[in-house]
Amino acid sequence: MPRQLSRVSPCRPGYLISSIQAGGPSYRRARVPGRSAVLALLGLLVFVGPALTPVGFTGGAAIGTPAAAAVSDGHDSGRALAGFMIQSTAEVTDPAAKVSSPGYPTKGWYQAGPRSTVLAALLAAGKYPDPFHSTNQKLIPAADFAVPWWYRSDFSVDGGGARTYLDFSGVTSAADVFVNGRQVSTASTVAGTYTRHELDITALVRPGTNTVAFRIQPNDPRKHLTVGWLDWLQPPPDRNMGIVRDVLVRRSGPVVLREAHVVTDLAVPSLASADLTVKALLRNDSSDTVTARLSGTAGPAALSRQVTLKPGESRTVVYSPADHPGLHVPSPRVWWPAGMGEQPLYDLDLAVTVDGATSDTAHSTFGIRDVQAPINTDGARQYRINGRPLLIKGAGWSPDEFLRWDPAYAEHRMQYVRDLGLNTLRLEGHLEPDEFFDLADRYGILTIAGWECCNKWEGEVNPAESGEKWDAADHVVARASMAAEAARLRHHPSVISFLIGSDAAPNAKIESGYLQALRAADWKVPVIPSASGKSTPVIGRSGMRMTGPYDWVPPGYWYDKREGGATGFNSETSAGPSIPTLDTLRRMMTPAELETLWKQPSAPQYHRSPSATFSTLKLYNAALAGRYGRPTDLGDYVRKAQLAQYETVRAQFEAYSRNAKDTTAPATGVIYWMLNSGWTSLHWQLIDRYLDQNGSYFGAKKANEPLHIQYGYDNRTVSIVNNRATAASGLKAQVTLFNTDGTKKYDRTVTGVDVEARGVTTTSLAVPATVPGLAKTYLARLLLTDTTGREVSRNVYWLSTRNDVLDHAKTDWYYTPTTSYADLTGLNAMPQVTLDVTAATAATRAGTSTTTVTLRHPGTTNAPVLLTDVDLVSADGKTPKLPVRWSDNQISLWPGESATLVASYRTVDSERTPRVRVSGWNARAVTVPSS
Repeated sequence: MPRQLSRVSPCRPGYLISSIQAGGPSYRRARVPGRSAVLALLGLLVFVGPALTPVGFTGGAAIGTPAAAAVSDGHDSGRALAGFMIQSTAEVTDPAAKVSSPGYPTKGWYQAGPRSTVLAALLAAGKYPDPFHSTNQKLIPAADFAVPWWYRSDFSVDGGGARTYLDFSGVTSAADVFVNGRQVSTASTVAGTYTRHELDITALVRPGTNTVAFRIQPNDPRKHLTVGWLDWLQPPPDRNMGIVRDVLVRRSGPVVLREAHVVTDLAVPSLASADLTVKALLRNDSSDTVTARLSGTAGPAALSRQVTLKPGESRTVVYSPADHPGLHVPSPRVWWPAGMGEQPLYDLDLAVTVDGATSDTAHSTFGIRDVQAPINTDGARQYRINGRPLLIKGAGWSPDEFLRWDPAYAEHRMQYVRDLGLNTLRLEGHLEPDEFFDLADRYGILTIAGWECCNKWEGEVNPAESGEKWDAADHVVARASMAAEAARLRHHPSVISFLIGSDAAPNAKIESGYLQALRAADWKVPVIPSASGKSTPVIGRSGMRMTGPYDWVPPGYWYDKREGGATGFNSETSAGPSIPTLDTLRRMMTPAELETLWKQPSAPQYHRSPSATFSTLKLYNAALAGRYGRPTDLGDYVRKAQLAQYETVRAQFEAYSRNAKDTTAPATGVIYWMLNSGWTSLHWQLIDRYLDQNGSYFGAKKANEPLHIQYGYDNRTVSIVNNRATAASGLKAQVTLFNTDGTKKYDRTVTGVDVEARGVTTTSLAVPATVPGLAKTYLARLLLTDTTGREVSRNVYWLSTRNDVLDHAKTDWYYTPTTSYADLTGLNAMPQVTLDVTAATAATRAGTSTTTVTLRHPGTTNAPVLLTDVDLVSADGKTPKLPVRWSDNQISLWPGESATLVASYRTVDSERTPRVRVSGWNARAVTVPSS
């Protein structure tokens, strides 16, 4: 997370379990695993699921009064409360015992979904206008959230002797908890978004309707180990207070089954076998000594063991290949990241029985893979997945600003990640629910989780920021948070690291607490001290760097191996602003605000950042005018922005990809800051709020295509990057230079180019330093063809004989000044071209369609069409159809050339066939029907 750089006591980690007794609650510690949620995905890279609402989410509130969750016995995941009724304590004068009793009237209260912040529920209820439009969020009074809020829900149970537990996490910031009129825990214990709690409420539960109520305390990320936003966006007025994960009611027999998980050990590099170790905690919560049998399967292995437990006794049962030979798996189905192989998952199913009756069960999935991330001789982390080195190419993931979870919306973004050719997502704090990691497992997207910067999480070690110092209670919350997240994430093969620090690294005491929790959870993937270069006493060096930039720099910046350039592992970086499409801008801003956007370059922009450093687009707008010419209207501003974003994002990924194979100071990883924003934003996004795709998106997609030809801004050489798992040989590479009127000024071809799997080959092609007759602004077309003559990669650059000049000596933490701009103003003289456009739509299977668009340059001028953009729009031509995945887009065509693009998207019932809108730098805007 960008910001100005100033450039927990030993105990077994666990969760609180409360046993309600006549004399009040008594406490003992135990640890419980995360709930596994298995999603059935309907195919890869095809957009399915509910259509997006105008805001994008429907999950802030329940539909109608939340029904009482009916809880049955023996379900490993329990039953989630269906939703809550919520109200401010300023409006409720009744005592807690009455509020938390069954039958209490909630007239005038607000409905909330099962995972909802206070503000998310109020927005769903229509209390405030859309906060993502204009400055509407300023209209929401923060004072309404300075007092606690009640969350109240009912559940029902059948009669019988089953034991009942309340299992939850995601409370922000803290809560007093009540069941059927009795307090079962206090806010001093239920504190921190990421701590998990299991309360034994057997003594309070009655047949029929029961009530649970939370008195949620206000949140302040400077003071609490919760969630915050810093400079990402305008922070929500309620600061995300609420309950953002499921509250589960679990029923079982006398022996409960917790912490079931599998530890995998894959033979590397052969991948010939894997050893599985299965662990599960059994706890006898009855007053009698019992003999229980734990049995089940882990992948191909059958498991069984008898265990005798005294009253209150807990015991971890371990199955290993030594005593269960089936846990030694020959030729295992290995889990790979997308593009490297398949993503098979195994099942773990366990049940504990007492006297022949099922007492409790557990189910989860796991993958077999190996992750290592040693520090190379240059001091950088180099990830190896299943023994194979991998350049991490990722982006920072943001949840919705109000922490609303929409599974379809999340899946669309995950599909976009695959489409972009990325392999990793970084989550700095804001750790999403289980379903997110289930999606990552199934899509083969690696994830790097970690704690937040610059608030309470770093209050003890980052004095330059606003987080408060820790006290003894904070150390307890931090250890419990680490224990809970480790137990929740450890079975996901997509999770490849945890960053226990961000801008700063924890001190010895905090690191010790984290590491104890991780060891107790059998955490096997690398633990990294910080996302910056800060080290810790035990782990040592981080192997990462956080050197920026976060604001505009020219494309050539990325090739220099200093500051944020392509060397080592840069954990968060980009050229900052990413102006959305005109469609999105008109949805998020008023006409007056749009006028200011292009007319007043130094004006504060509410939809950029609350940070004074990032509140304006001054640097970006100066570069846009200096390189492309001053915008003449809003459309021209947006048109120039798309070229600027395409070239800078493309260059960032291309530089890291090319330098990954360098013999000295190679690039090992880059996290683009960011994939998306949690609201309607003007910066740090490859995907906008409404899932529209701008120049940033297609620049990244081009750079990360499977087999890619690219130009080096530093030395003018042509390189081939192979992102595929197989080698390519006999390729032909061609570079041609044109003036903007289409006049050819230079052309050269090399043949017989070979590139190994996941390799890089720099060809003998190099653009000369000077070319006779070449205009100050010119175009470079790079073509790569295979042995059959088929074009496999096309890449077009707009360049200048006058280079951007950087003043590295005056580099600040967030950018390097540009003292002279490349002259790209010659692009403004390119003539408008009306392309020949045909389109046809066909249903491919239930719920999905494809539209095939063919573009042809008719040759009415010698000039090419540059960065031609194709959109699917509604029948009236006004509304873009989103989400959509294009085979390619924002392409350039020379006279006589044609290209066929394919769009895949979800079909809405009774929807009319979309129309196709074509525009671009110098493609005359047309909209045509799709037959």
